[in-house]
Amino acid sequence: MSEEQANIGVVGLAAMGASLSRNLAHHGNTVAVYNRHYSRTEALIAEHGSEGAFIPAKTVEEFVSSLAKPRTAIIMVKAGAPTDAVINELADAMEPGDIIVDGGNAYFEDTIRREKDIRARGLHFVGCGISGGEEGALKGPSMMPGGTDESWKTLGPILKSIAAVAEGEPCVTHIGTDGAGHFVKMVHNGIEYADMQVIAESYDLLRRGLGMEPSEIAEVFAEWNKGDLNSYLIEITAEVLGHKDAKTGKPFVDIVVDQAGMKGTGTWTVQTALSLGTPVTGIGEAVFARGLSSEAALRDEAASKGLEGPDPEGAFAEALKDDESRKAFIEDVRQALYASKIVAYAQGFNEIEKGAKQYGWDIDLGAVARIWRGGCIIRAKFLNRISDAYDSSETFGSLLFDPFFKDAVAKAQTSWRRVVSKAAEAGVPVPMFSSSLAYYDGLRSKRLPAALIQGQRDLFGAHTYFRVDESGAFHTLWAEPGQKEIEQG
Repeated sequence: MSEEQANIGVVGLAAMGASLSRNLAHHGNTVAVYNRHYSRTEALIAEHGSEGAFIPAKTVEEFVSSLAKPRTAIIMVKAGAPTDAVINELADAMEPGDIIVDGGNAYFEDTIRREKDIRARGLHFVGCGISGGEEGALKGPSMMPGGTDESWKTLGPILKSIAAVAEGEPCVTHIGTDGAGHFVKMVHNGIEYADMQVIAESYDLLRRGLGMEPSEIAEVFAEWNKGDLNSYLIEITAEVLGHKDAKTGKPFVDIVVDQAGMKGTGTWTVQTALSLGTPVTGIGEAVFARGLSSEAALRDEAASKGLEGPDPEGAFAEALKDDESRKAFIEDVRQALYASKIVAYAQGFNEIEKGAKQYGWDIDLGAVARIWRGGCIIRAKFLNRISDAYDSSETFGSLLFDPFFKDAVAKAQTSWRRVVSKAAEAGVPVPMFSSSLAYYDGLRSKRLPAALIQGQRDLFGAHTYFRVDESGAFHTLWAEPGQKEIEQG
């Protein structure tokens, strides 16, 4: 048994794990560190050992023995089989009451399974979403831990010591039991996809529609960042668009291949929403847009086949006629971006609410909005408004019903409709803008054409339907042409 005892340990010392270990050490924690390849542990100690108290370990057994009880270890390894392997190694070496924390981007149903298995062995298992990337891990992330109330008593003070701080509050809260933390992190990433897509569409409209150079558009985004769109993603968009490639001197955005990657959390968000029966159209379109961007061969084939479209110059002629018209269109895009962003967040929070009901979690949506104000990728000024909305005494089923957001979208909708219309006329794809507007219009429709769909389903599959004037399920015996139909209750 080591004489010195660590109050927290980290397994996996790649970029995220090493940064998190350093952050923990910077804030008064004694940190046990272990990596399967000891060379990584040695490198961390050699380069950063003077930054705080570290206890390096060569084996899992040595690592566990250096931890004070209840032993608490955070796993920062690749999701999937490697995570399961490390969990089992730790569980074999630990004792009842000890805590294993998975800080990776695990699928929440895997976390539910793992928590059940580890609980059966007398240990605590915590799935903890960590947002902010390598920089956040080092300087203060937003964290979304699940797990038991008992594990939170030990883990809470440690995580609060390293979390980002927004308006005096640490950006971490106990989300709920078993997979709740990873579920909320998954939806966070889905919203992130939508946020990035609608920003990209805004850029595309200004570039293709108004012929603006990236450096000019950078100035527009920098100005937008001073108002209600203030956010980390808007801030870095201005930086990326203003950056010049050192090798060619060209705008950086012009030398990057136009194929966006993804690691799975956006897809999980959409798949889960489908299973819950809750529409996340903005997030879905963002995921599909990345997929289409990666279909380079298919897009090249479409170009070679000469798939026809409209003349974009003609569609944007009005916006280009003078400086005032140009400014008006830029403002329309800003308003459309804001409205579409509100829809994406509304859909994401609806999914969290549906997931909480499905899996029996008690999730404080106002607290979720508060911990996203700092440290995470989607940190934004208007998260305060979301927090206020969920903390209010009013009961509502969507952020779009909250007075603040209802008014914001009402003010933006004329611009929003103009942008979607103009993009369609010009042949510029805006899937996030248009799907978000369609969702908004669908939500405010008193009657949708789903009645026809139910009729179709009953005719071809006897799936039954409900009536507006009687209770119970009905089926019509659809007759051959010219014969009388019969309704059955």
